[in-house]
Amino acid sequence: MNKTGYFTHGDCWKHEMGAGHPECPERLDAIEDRLLISGVGDALERRDAGIASLSDIELAHGRMFVAALRGLSDVLKEDILAGGPTHTQVDPDTSMNVSTWDAALRAAGAALAATDAVMAGELENAFCAIRPPGHHACRDKAMGFCFFNNVAIAAKYALERHGLKRVAIVDFDVHHGNGTEDIVAGDQRILMVSFFQHPFYPMGGTFSNASNLVNLPVPAYTKGPAVRELIEASWIPRLEAFRPEMIFISAGFDAHRDDDLGQMGLVEQDYAWITDRLKDVARRHASKRIVSCLEGGYNLSALARSVEAHIRVLADV
Repeated sequence: MNKTGYFTHGDCWKHEMGAGHPECPERLDAIEDRLLISGVGDALERRDAGIASLSDIELAHGRMFVAALRGLSDVLKEDILAGGPTHTQVDPDTSMNVSTWDAALRAAGAALAATDAVMAGELENAFCAIRPPGHHACRDKAMGFCFFNNVAIAAKYALERHGLKRVAIVDFDVHHGNGTEDIVAGDQRILMVSFFQHPFYPMGGTFSNASNLVNLPVPAYTKGPAVRELIEASWIPRLEAFRPEMIFISAGFDAHRDDDLGQMGLVEQDYAWITDRLKDVARRHASKRIVSCLEGGYNLSALARSVEAHIRVLADV
């Protein structure tokens, strides 16, 4: 049995936000192609994502918000039948098409299915190749390409449905995971550690005093060696002291030096190093349990290479 799972679903390709939008279905194509060409895909156990139940989504999101998002999807379908527009705008850079609701349920469902499989001991760890991403989705607001917060839902699910006492969320996207912070700040069962470019969208991460957050804002053009030093000095001691029983990763790869949506200077080897350090923590405290979910990464080549590096470490290949 392969120890690293790869969770995705065809519905995640059907969500799109218009021609030229950087958060596009081709992102998943690039990852699939890279895993095929490199042979890394042969080391993974592929599984289809299920559909997350609304009760599980509501572990992290308000019931009225979930109902409103579903209502937007239903109205859009009716409008299209009447000859109306094909997209509904949620914020200036985020919109829904007729497939977004199903894709969002599948994305969250992938994170939950991966959590179940890892908790059951069927897999040691897992990567979820999913769209839409999640870490900007707040408890009651969709924004920043995100609708449901996949990692926050999975973290709450591990606590509430599987009875864990402590879980960690690690976010290495170039943008601050403001939605995740909104959902988990003050919940002492969850330790969230992150770095992100600052000042930068969404202009958060420097305001909260919640003791369960380790936010590391870094300036534009920061490169891998500086990020590694910060991780060793700030993330690792807190993770070791917290002793998480499971680690969830918001795996954004837009801090790569080739990604034009950010201005940081990481390369594939930095993502491999970060993943290796997190595996060390998981080995000591979490019975090796890690679930990683795709967030950002918009230069298709850099994204694909970085995901390959990340998964190589997860799968020991």
